[in-house]
Amino acid sequence: MPHELTAPDTDIEEAVRADERHEAGYLVICWDDPVNLMDYVTHVFRTVFGWDRAKAEKHMLEVHRRGKSVLTRESLERAEHYVHLLRKYRLHATLESGA
Repeated sequence: MPHELTAPDTDIEEAVRADERHEAGYLVICWDDPVNLMDYVTHVFRTVFGWDRAKAEKHMLEVHRRGKSVLTRESLERAEHYVHLLRKYRLHATLESGA
């Protein structure tokens, strides 16, 4: 019986990426509050997420003008981590299922 030649299994790596995309279903949301100054919120976003000033200001203005901003979409564990960090800086942050 002839041996069938097969390519190396690259499907595993693709499956892992698909699982990560599927798992990344929690939205980290920052809500407006009457306490924190806009410069402070921008500073916190830059510190927590490592964003440049433009991206941090964009989200800060969204919080200010619309009342909230979806900051990122992550796995449950990472979303909880970000919410914890934002709250540590006294920002009003929550997570929601993005499904």
